[in-house]
Amino acid sequence: MTVSSSSFTLHATDGLARAGTIETPRGAIRTPAFMPVGTAATVKAMMPESVAATGADILLGNTYHLMLRPTAKRINRLGGLHRFMNWDKPILTDSGGFQVMSLSDLRKLTETGVTFKSHIDGSRHELTPERSMEIQKLLGSDIVMCFDECPALPADRTRIAESMRLSMRWAARSKEAFGDRPGHMLFGIQQGGLEQDLRAESAAALRDVGFDGYAVGGLAVGEGQEAMFGCLDYAPGQLPLDKPRYLMGVGKPDDIVGAVKRGIDMMDCVLPSRSGRTGQAWTRRGQVNIKNARHQDDPRPLDEDCTCPACRNYSRAYLHHVFRAQEMISGMLLTWHNLHYYQELMQGMRDAISAGRFAAFEAQFHAQRAEGDIAPV
Repeated sequence: MTVSSSSFTLHATDGLARAGTIETPRGAIRTPAFMPVGTAATVKAMMPESVAATGADILLGNTYHLMLRPTAKRINRLGGLHRFMNWDKPILTDSGGFQVMSLSDLRKLTETGVTFKSHIDGSRHELTPERSMEIQKLLGSDIVMCFDECPALPADRTRIAESMRLSMRWAARSKEAFGDRPGHMLFGIQQGGLEQDLRAESAAALRDVGFDGYAVGGLAVGEGQEAMFGCLDYAPGQLPLDKPRYLMGVGKPDDIVGAVKRGIDMMDCVLPSRSGRTGQAWTRRGQVNIKNARHQDDPRPLDEDCTCPACRNYSRAYLHHVFRAQEMISGMLLTWHNLHYYQELMQGMRDAISAGRFAAFEAQFHAQRAEGDIAPV
C-alpha cells in the first residue's frame, strides 16, 4: 500500500500501524519516528553528533523556552536554530502553548492569546497564534506547530469543548499567519480531551483549514495509559490518511508501541534523557535503576543485545559507580543508551510493519518486558 501527499509517503500498513517517510529539504524522516527533545537548543547530556548516531532523524525544540532565553531574534541573527545548535537535520518546534498553559498561576487567557510571566525573571510576555508563528519562523523550524490551548485532564466537558473550539479558531489564525513557506510544514493539533464527538468536531475543523500534518494533542496530561489508548482507538482515524499523525508528549516504550499500533506516526518525550540523568535505563526487559546496590559487582552490560557505547564499553558495575560518585559521564552514558534504545525500538517497528509482522513484534516486546531484568547467576 502506497499513499502519498506532497511531503508524506505511506509505504506500508499492518493493521492500523503505518510505516512511511516525511520528506523535508533537510532530510527524510522515517516513520514511525521518535523525536528527542532539545528544549533549550540541546538534548541534555548529549552532543548533537551523538544524538544523530543513535539514529534520530529529527529533534524537537521548545518555542516557549527559546523565546525567553536566548530569544528567537538572537537565534535568527546567529543563523537560525539549526546552525545555533549544530544540528543539520529537521527540527520540529512546539508552539509554546503547552508550557504557557502549565503556568496556571502566572497567565491570563483571552480570545486573542495568552499573557504570562516568565518563570525565569517574572517579565511579562504575550503569545498569540500570530506571535507563535513569528517566533517559529525566526527559529527556522522545518515543522511548525499551531498555537493551541491544552487543558489538563480530568476536566469537565464544558471546559474541554470551550478550549477545543478556541484552539480551532487559533488554528485558523495560525494557518493565515504561517502563510506560504515552501520547504516548511505546519501541523494542526486536534483537541477534545477524551470526548469522541469533540475530537471528531476538532478533526473536521482542522481538515477544513488544511494542514501538512496533524497532531493528537491533549493526551499524556494525567489521564493514564488506559484512557489514552481508549482515545487513540478512534482519534487517529479521524485525521487524514495521507498526512503524518503526531502524538505529542509520549512517552514510555509501551506507550509508544501502543500508539503506533493505533496509527500514530510521530512522538516525542523528555523521558529517555530525563531518565538517563537520574540513573534509569530503558532496556528490552524493562527499566533498570543502575543506582541499586545489586549492580555494584555486576560485570554485564546494561543490555547484552545493545550496541550503544554504554553497553559496548562499560559494565553495570562501572555505571553504578559513576552514578554513586555523581560523575558527569553517568548521565551522558545512560542518556545515550536510552536514546539509542528508543531509536532501535522505532526501527524495529518500521521493519515489522513493512514485513507485515507487527503483531509478532508487539508480542515479543511484551514478552521480553515480562521476563524482567535478569540478575546474574
